[in-house]
Amino acid sequence: MAAVNGVRLHYALYGRGEPLILLHGGSGQGDHWALQIPAFMTRYQVLTIDSRGHGRSTLGTEPLSYRQMADDLVALMDQLQISKASIVGWSDGGIIGLDLAIRHPERLVRLVAFGANYRTDGARAEPLDSPTGPAWAELSTREYAALSPTPDKFDAFRQALGAMYANQPNYSDAQLRAIHTPTLISAGYYDEYYELDHTIAMARLIPGAQLAILPNASHFGIWQVPQVFNQMVLDFLAQ
Repeated sequence: MAAVNGVRLHYALYGRGEPLILLHGGSGQGDHWALQIPAFMTRYQVLTIDSRGHGRSTLGTEPLSYRQMADDLVALMDQLQISKASIVGWSDGGIIGLDLAIRHPERLVRLVAFGANYRTDGARAEPLDSPTGPAWAELSTREYAALSPTPDKFDAFRQALGAMYANQPNYSDAQLRAIHTPTLISAGYYDEYYELDHTIAMARLIPGAQLAILPNASHFGIWQVPQVFNQMVLDFLAQ
């Protein structure tokens, strides 16, 4: 645990090598990278984090925001004496990575954003009809009760997330065009929550960004096709 910006963040370190930070999605927690950590830790020192309010970390009194969670990450990197790192972010984690690329590019080596959006209008008006959505809701509810220091506050936590999602993220095209961190934008072809055209537009706006759409995956591609996802990330990081 680390005391950061008025909250206590849970983190874990695996392996040795250049730093690689894995950032989970909304309502998630760091253990969700279980199918990636063994593949990555043979080449990198892998750092996983439970973002504020998520998993084993405390929520604090400030409203949830991507900016705040990005600042939490920078503060944790300072504590761990990590001057810069590559980031692989899934969903909300990818958005936190974009925020760092915009405001703290000196802390980044490379960025992979999977299943992320950069504006609220990138979300589907109606999520795809898929069994993964209800299954995810059930999983996140059960894990919150088991891991959170405030297990009875799940409704308040979801309200805080909902307030953030109402108007965030909201990055401008100009902000994305100013990103110079080597970036890979990726998503599953069957993403339940975000429009494929929005993902493509995001990749086109970031100078030199690569785009990879995984054909047999949804928003949960890190679990559905882990070997494909892991190899894609490793190939990009090695360029």
